[in-house]
Amino acid sequence: MRIAVISESFLPTISGVTTSVCKVLEHLAAAGHEAMVIAPSGAPAEYAGFPVHTVSAVNYREFPVGMPSPQVQKLLADFRPDVLHAASPFLLGAQGISAANRLDIPSVAIFQTDVAGYAHRNHLGPATALAWRFVKWVHEGATRTLVPSSSSMAALLRLGVPRLALWTRGVDLTGFHPNVKNDPAVQALRERIAPTPSDGATRDVIIGYVGRMAPEKQVERLRALRGVPGIRLALVGDGPSVPSIRRALAGMPVTWLGRLSGAELAAAYASFDVFVHAGTEETFGQTVQEAHAAGLPVVAPYAGGPIDLVAHGENGYLFRPDDNGDLRHWVGQLVRDPMLRARMGEAGRRAVLGRSWPTVCAELVDYYEQAIDERLAVRADRHVPPSMQR
Repeated sequence: MRIAVISESFLPTISGVTTSVCKVLEHLAAAGHEAMVIAPSGAPAEYAGFPVHTVSAVNYREFPVGMPSPQVQKLLADFRPDVLHAASPFLLGAQGISAANRLDIPSVAIFQTDVAGYAHRNHLGPATALAWRFVKWVHEGATRTLVPSSSSMAALLRLGVPRLALWTRGVDLTGFHPNVKNDPAVQALRERIAPTPSDGATRDVIIGYVGRMAPEKQVERLRALRGVPGIRLALVGDGPSVPSIRRALAGMPVTWLGRLSGAELAAAYASFDVFVHAGTEETFGQTVQEAHAAGLPVVAPYAGGPIDLVAHGENGYLFRPDDNGDLRHWVGQLVRDPMLRARMGEAGRRAVLGRSWPTVCAELVDYYEQAIDERLAVRADRHVPPSMQR
């Protein structure tokens, strides 16, 4: 199969979209498919053995935003893919889907970024409705739109977007594993974050967060944990909200670990005792899934993607999104009960065992094939005389 991937985000930018696209490309390469990538400028010339073509971009909040380009249709026409994969389509992806339709190429759009939610949170008024209309227009053009969660599915159904299906995300079950806790580097990191008391008292519980430090992540909400006895905070990531978060958490026991990846990121998860996610606008919640793979209990808002990932009272807790006191309550429950943390961590690991990247990417290829079959059926109908059509 020949797959053209057009992505609003790609290396060197680190994001959920980038991670998913890279994992998909690695799977396609391993399975013997052919692919090419169209991405914003600054990307590497190739990935997983596939060529990467770049278009001009403008920077917005530290992210390159790909701009529409006449190159897109020519690249698709020259490559002649069987299907277009549009990752989190916005400006660049919308152009890709339109070009694919003109070339009679089926497309699979991956809904991954809540653009309309961003407009609403920033009080953009009429722009919120405009953003939803744009989302609908983009996805109406796709042969199939894949959504990552039941919350996203409900939002797009309300909007009237057709041809929806559920496709979750994979997780690295080997890299993120409870056994990583036994690594000496993890023990050293735990000692750095929460030093062993010299008087033999119990070590403080480490509450961890991983993700971008941006307004939509609402990391400032962790100030609700101020004064909870026996805790230390460990924050992984960076972004434009770091100054605001530092002000919100001033005086609290916080260790800033910066942006991490690979083995260092796995070690950070393994150093945590509890994982907390605060943002209410996640279409999925990949870090929640990684935390579960690492064997951690998770506290997250009852909103968006985490609703599907956290089974309240089994592998973590879901707090009321508008109630920081509820966040504090459920974190406190876990801080006070190490046996509860262990039990929920084991349940979280079990919950993600069927979500390896190879399994999830194989499901995606099935959706590619369905989109191709649907387009072939449409082509066949075009050649059936009106008198013979049902």
